[in-house]
Amino acid sequence: MNKQNRNPAVFAVTLAALGIVYGDIGTSPLYALKESFSAAGLLPSEANVFGFVSLIIWSLLLIVTLKYVLFILRADNKGEGGVVILMQQAIQYLHGKSAWLVMMMGLCGAALFYGDAMITPAISVLSAAEGLTVLHPDFKNWVMPIALSILFVLFMIQKHGTQKIGALFGPIMLVWFAVLAWIGVYQIMQYPRVLLAVNPFYGISFALEHGWGGFAGLGAVVLAVTGAEALYADMGHFGRRPIQLAWLGLVLPALGLNYIGQGALLLHHPAAIVNPFFMSVPKWGLLPLIVLATAATVIASQAVIAGAYSLTRQAIQLGFSPRMSIVHTSADEMGQIYMPTVNWLLFAAVILVILLFHNSEHLAAAYGIAVTGTMVITSLLFCVVMIKNWGWPKWLALGLTAVFLCFDLVFFGANLLKLTHGGWFPMLVAVFVVFLFTTWRYGRHLMAVEQRRQDCPLDEFLANLRAYPPQTVGGNAVYMVSSLFSAPRALLHNLKHNKVLHEYNVLLTVQTKDTPYVPDRERLAIKQLDSRFTRIIASYGFQETPNISHILAAASKQGIDLEIADTSFFLSRDSISVLDKTPHSHMGRLRTGLFKWLYKNSTPPTDYYRIPSNRVVELGAQVLL
Repeated sequence: MNKQNRNPAVFAVTLAALGIVYGDIGTSPLYALKESFSAAGLLPSEANVFGFVSLIIWSLLLIVTLKYVLFILRADNKGEGGVVILMQQAIQYLHGKSAWLVMMMGLCGAALFYGDAMITPAISVLSAAEGLTVLHPDFKNWVMPIALSILFVLFMIQKHGTQKIGALFGPIMLVWFAVLAWIGVYQIMQYPRVLLAVNPFYGISFALEHGWGGFAGLGAVVLAVTGAEALYADMGHFGRRPIQLAWLGLVLPALGLNYIGQGALLLHHPAAIVNPFFMSVPKWGLLPLIVLATAATVIASQAVIAGAYSLTRQAIQLGFSPRMSIVHTSADEMGQIYMPTVNWLLFAAVILVILLFHNSEHLAAAYGIAVTGTMVITSLLFCVVMIKNWGWPKWLALGLTAVFLCFDLVFFGANLLKLTHGGWFPMLVAVFVVFLFTTWRYGRHLMAVEQRRQDCPLDEFLANLRAYPPQTVGGNAVYMVSSLFSAPRALLHNLKHNKVLHEYNVLLTVQTKDTPYVPDRERLAIKQLDSRFTRIIASYGFQETPNISHILAAASKQGIDLEIADTSFFLSRDSISVLDKTPHSHMGRLRTGLFKWLYKNSTPPTDYYRIPSNRVVELGAQVLL
């Protein structure tokens, strides 16, 4: 009975995983084989077709199936995955320079994802719109306006969340992969000899015989595995088993058949190299395929947009990014969020990418570096996890990592050849994002050091209050404080300027754990300090967003009943100043100026923690850096 009940649930989750996890890699057939020939500057002879198809098939088998599906998916943190998760696990047992190096690798991997998130919507939607040129060459001038319109609508509807339309993603992608397989089988039947390309000998021979041309072609072959990171990053939404079932049961066979089918088309119709995907179907099927491809590319874009929201929230919670407004679009799924700032910055970046590169062929050069760079970093971090977290023998972990890097480094090296032809873009984005992350984290560290220097120990403060009690007023006061051992600065300012103390006071500390989620039973830790002071420590995972109303509701269940109408929230909002004698500060003039701007424009705690604005009092002072 249990088994019968479980199977439909697994099927439903697997179907949902098709829509979210495999949208990116599922749309790679639109451009991967075409760009491989273009990058290598080769014509579709039998040897070349067999070579490229063999390389693509074995990339899917070795990189996606072996590396990600069988190994990387096991490196989860309570079911959550992604390069930030991998960094968090790898850094647990490290100290000093080793921990710093691992942290920087994780930040670089996260930064490269932002480059991916900018390029994926652009190249996917452009590739689908370019199918119109197969209908008629005169449609070429309509490709960019159509692509820009689709992207504008896509980013516009993000504020409504994916809960309602998310149910459509899985069935649409199911149809998409079925069509991919059908197209492949149809073309293979026209030229069955193409099945010989499954032999890895053809791929190896091609790579060895063509020298730099073959090496350059490898940089485009990797386009077939773009989206492999999504298998790991989205694991928390669906679990390991549905992702593995979807890949092995449908996605891998469909992709393999389609690439082989495109190869068959090129063998008996070499002129189809201009767009082998759309020319694989009869004319009557072209328009429906364009519509379906457009839907699939929108879904692929939706996945990376949602991933950018999640990654930014992780960065905020882990202290690498200033606070930004987070809107929860679903009452049931905490992972479904909308971040207006990230949404429109990403939209502007995607439009910039399209205007810079104009078409999918030029974008392909930029795409590969973001993907392969992340793959290299994932392999290195996974090696640390195998040795430090899992306790594997070094020879085994290093040997397996060497196997992964044999492919990752070759693909990364091949894409470096495109550095001047668009590959500079994701590298520039990654450098900028890492610069932002490290500037914010180091700036917050310097602020904390300076604030601790001015702090008053909590025990001494409470003893002084008992010895010299101030005037008391009715009501409750909640002071948000980062340190457990210091008196809140807002409380000190309140006593200094208003010379009164509330009848009941709560010192609230919100902590971010190194796990994605914290169970409700472990959410609060409450300690009575004396008759007028209570400490509450609220713990959240880095995949969660703190919420004051939830904290107060949980506290009420434990006997701390704070009526919102009778409670004031005191927040410390310090301003940053730089000493004249040290105009370059500890970070340098540029980074100090950037940090001040980020701090000034970060979302106020009132909005971030959902505190009623009419119950907030902000007090602060200058902090010298």
